[in-house]
Amino acid sequence: MNVVVVGSGIAGLTAALHAHEGGHTVTVVTKGGLGGGCTPLAQGGVAGGYGPGDGPAAHAADTISAGAGLCDPTAVDALVADGAARIAELLARGVAFDRAPGGALARGREAAHTHARILHAGGDATGAAISAALCAAVQRTPISVRERTMLLDLTVEAGRIRGITVLRDGGAVEIRADAVILATGGAGQLYAHTTNPTETTGDGIAAALRAGAAIADLEFVQFHPTTLPGLPVFLLSEAVRGEGAVLRDSDGRRFVFDSHPDGELAPRDVVARAIAGQAARQGTPVHLDATGLGADALARRFPTIDRVTRDRGFDWSREPLPVTPAAHYLMGGVVTDRHGRTTIPGLYAVGETARTGVHGANRLASNSLLEGAVFGARAAAALAQPWPAAVDVIPSPSPKSPEEESAAPEPLPPFDRAALQRLLWDEVGLHRTGTGLQSALRIIRGWASATPSASDVRTHEDRNLLLVAEATIRAAVARPVSVGAHHRDDFALAAPTPARPPILETA
Repeated sequence: MNVVVVGSGIAGLTAALHAHEGGHTVTVVTKGGLGGGCTPLAQGGVAGGYGPGDGPAAHAADTISAGAGLCDPTAVDALVADGAARIAELLARGVAFDRAPGGALARGREAAHTHARILHAGGDATGAAISAALCAAVQRTPISVRERTMLLDLTVEAGRIRGITVLRDGGAVEIRADAVILATGGAGQLYAHTTNPTETTGDGIAAALRAGAAIADLEFVQFHPTTLPGLPVFLLSEAVRGEGAVLRDSDGRRFVFDSHPDGELAPRDVVARAIAGQAARQGTPVHLDATGLGADALARRFPTIDRVTRDRGFDWSREPLPVTPAAHYLMGGVVTDRHGRTTIPGLYAVGETARTGVHGANRLASNSLLEGAVFGARAAAALAQPWPAAVDVIPSPSPKSPEEESAAPEPLPPFDRAALQRLLWDEVGLHRTGTGLQSALRIIRGWASATPSASDVRTHEDRNLLLVAEATIRAAVARPVSVGAHHRDDFALAAPTPARPPILETA
């Protein structure tokens, strides 16, 4: 089978390697260079390194709890059942996970985990170590890699995927394929403040929307609580709090306990909103205080953070660091089953591009690298299987809600990327209201209708961002409750439910 994998993070490269090892002809297409995207930036680790008293069942329970009851239990079961094999595979491919004295794998704890089960490499350089190992593995194979090649659209013929169209060297080129695996990451560039690199513009999700694939859970955008202000935004890993750092307001008080009994180790959405709210109330930044860990421990456990913060003029062993939330991870995306299959035959999605159901309304820390490895491998294994008569997903609701239908026109501000990012940050960020969402939706639709035809990478990215922005806002409007990372100031907190949320499809 001729397989095209779009994206070169952990999910895409795992899928490519497994597809090659399964006897398929594989081409990897990536917008930047091989190994770009979010994976090499991941400071956090890989969940699934179980110790005494821990195991897959406890990991699954923590995942579902963090997801506010909206995870798909069958997808979570697949994640934890396959986790040990994927971690062993990463070790075999050369990822040097950190070791404790005596040689055992060192395990850390992060927010909302009940056990220390997070494996790290290079202290806070896990993603870089994984990316380097997978890139080296790909380069040892005959897998074809096309760098600086942007996905434009999916080719669908007679209801089945037959390839993709890409932008390369300024022109559109078609690449034929029997199967396409989307692994293009999320859409962090929708927001004015994000930990994501500049290429994360929702390309795979937008292409899937245009092709008619089912999309779900785009309203669930996770904001990382602790980033260092400035350009570029720099992530301060949750593992810092897992090691004992605390959050303090301008009075030195550990204020997060006002919002959750777990304080700094509460789910990310709780901590992020607590930080934003406290900073707004006091008019001064909240600070991450890691001084109690000591200079030697900080430099040894978090060498990247230690170096960058010192380069920016901070000595975090002596002074707390100012922090602010930033858009970090998209829980929704292209709807898949437990094997990465979407609602279009021949089309698979893995990693942050996919909505597997693992994350529900709020991703558990360090589950994303594991998800990429697990479902990348599962999608590749499914290539040899007949496509099922129907992929097991939930029927979608009406594409428009009554709130959308009643929206009145208003003046349209000028469009540019920065204006889009400010709009999403203000109206579709940590706090949302029906009025703000409706206003943002009208502006996005106005911009989309007035935007000229795309001709280069930047304008194609803008086209994709506008499409994903509209779908995200529609999803947020259609969920008139507060749950997980989706917080509506005009609606109460939803009661936890094990039911999967509805799917949102393109009109």
